[in-house]
Amino acid sequence: MTTNAMNLKWHSTCLGLVLGCLGFVALLRCEAQNLVPNHSFEEYDTCRVVNDVYYPDTGPLGWFSAGWTPDHFMSCLPYGSFNGVPLNAWSFQYPNDGECYAGVVTYHQNVEGREYFMVELTESLVQGQTYYASFYANAAWGGYELHPQMWVATSHIGMLFTTQQRQWEYNDPVPAPGNFAHVYHPWVIADTVGWTLVSGSFVADSAYRYVMIGNHFSDALTDTMHLGYSIQYAKAMTLIDNVCVSPNPDGCPLALGAPDWALDGLRLWPNPAMSEVMIGTLPGRMDAVVLDAFGRPVWAGKTEGGSWRLDVGAWARGSYVLRMEYQGRFRAFKFVLIE
Repeated sequence: MTTNAMNLKWHSTCLGLVLGCLGFVALLRCEAQNLVPNHSFEEYDTCRVVNDVYYPDTGPLGWFSAGWTPDHFMSCLPYGSFNGVPLNAWSFQYPNDGECYAGVVTYHQNVEGREYFMVELTESLVQGQTYYASFYANAAWGGYELHPQMWVATSHIGMLFTTQQRQWEYNDPVPAPGNFAHVYHPWVIADTVGWTLVSGSFVADSAYRYVMIGNHFSDALTDTMHLGYSIQYAKAMTLIDNVCVSPNPDGCPLALGAPDWALDGLRLWPNPAMSEVMIGTLPGRMDAVVLDAFGRPVWAGKTEGGSWRLDVGAWARGSYVLRMEYQGRFRAFKFVLIE
């Protein structure tokens, strides 16, 4: 994860805008610095129930389908509409910002395909410069369907920058993940109530013109967690809101707390396991919870720094997820218990 700072060229006509931005507290976002148009999906062509391919002039204006049929959720629709807010087919969720948000399928058990939303930036990125990017994500759950389609949470939701648009059409091949994103969240986002900030920075190696949001990693590299159970194939949708790309480190909300390296180096072993699982070189005291395959907590506690082990010898054999938190950062491990 990295970013790109750009020399802004200010003209006399922008003087009022500059003075307005200077009035903000340093950590607040100045809207003029966000290169993402319609960043919270508030502007749309019409208030309608829809599950279709989007184009830049339909649905959330500027945004378009780069894979399958992502969803645009709007509070202007009647309560409980297919793509309404807060209750819809896939979730019960209020927006992070404004009255609307988007959703993309980030895992599909039957087909390794993904949904992507894409938008053209207001200006091209400058090669060699650092940029800061962020968005808010939420695990879709609690919709009105009797047998939910979206009942899994996933990792690796992120942002991929491109030089060309990738408008998807019906009968096009199912988009294959490329196992790369410029900014992404490597751990499972399992919060179905609050919004999780995904943020990072990168140095632009091309004059990128577009940003595409979704899970850009294969099933083999994607961790999942069951939020419930359904007779449908396991699928996951991640809700998206308040997307930001800026050349200014204060232009987008960025996650604070422990540096990435404090958790990136953690490893769980053995896996599969029989009697115990272990993690070494913990950076400090951490909150930990273990969830079973249905998303139910089976153990919770705190760890100290250094090595840590958990006795699982008496647990039922099957799949589990260990979720750990340290200074606002999260790390999740999927492990399997065998005979």
